[in-house]
Amino acid sequence: MSPNAHITSHRKPRRPATQSWAIRSGVAGGVLSTLAVTGAAQATAAEKPAEATIEMPAINAALSASVAESAAATQQTANDYQVRAQVDKAVDHARVAAKKAKQEADRKAEAERKAAEAKEKREAEQARASRDAQRTTLGTKAGASADSDDEGTGAQGSGTSTTTTSTKSTGATGNAATLISFLRAQVGKAYVMGSTGPSSYDCSGLVMAAYQQIGISLPRVSQDQSTAGTQVSLSNLQPGDIVYWGAAGSAYHVGVYIGGGKFIGAQNPSTGIVERDMSYSPPTGAVRVM
Repeated sequence: MSPNAHITSHRKPRRPATQSWAIRSGVAGGVLSTLAVTGAAQATAAEKPAEATIEMPAINAALSASVAESAAATQQTANDYQVRAQVDKAVDHARVAAKKAKQEADRKAEAERKAAEAKEKREAEQARASRDAQRTTLGTKAGASADSDDEGTGAQGSGTSTTTTSTKSTGATGNAATLISFLRAQVGKAYVMGSTGPSSYDCSGLVMAAYQQIGISLPRVSQDQSTAGTQVSLSNLQPGDIVYWGAAGSAYHVGVYIGGGKFIGAQNPSTGIVERDMSYSPPTGAVRVM
């Protein structure tokens, strides 16, 4: 035994058993608390990946919707291009068909124009041949008359015979006969737009020049000539009446009725000045200025 063992002040007091247990319990509680806190932290840390895993489907759904929308837009664009290509193809076909139709129409119109010109040319040649034959006949008659009379009387008789023949075929007398005689002398001359004679005429220029022979002044153009006198019916025409094509006041062509169902006019550059039956190209109206 230690020499100081009997001294009370040098001995450590003994702790009660209850206090020691309490301390151990406190330590154990602290450890358990620490473990609990640690477990809770670990649980919290473990929950975060779970939350991230839960959010992933939402992100994938949005991405899928975006992809689907993009695919739909791409398909729509492709459809639009296809429709546009079909429309363009249809337009091209229509343009080609229209071009072919126009070319065919132009070809037919040109053929008809040439046929009409050829017909007018044949008729003009026939009319010219007929006039030449008439002149030959009149010359023969005049020569026979000159042989039976003296020279002066024969010349006068020839002139009388010619005048009688030209007026008898038309039934015209006086100013009308003078008018028609002038017109027939112009048959076969050229048609020139804007010309008023004496070697060529257009339609209104010929009519104006003819009426000048009997002292009547007419307007220069067809439109005004179609209203220059009194309107008369086509069934009541007299030699010397102006016939026109188109409406009164806006006529596009004029001629002069010479009787016997015929008219004389400057037709076109192909035929020139011709004498024609009214049935060849019936006029739409007529005016009387004498």
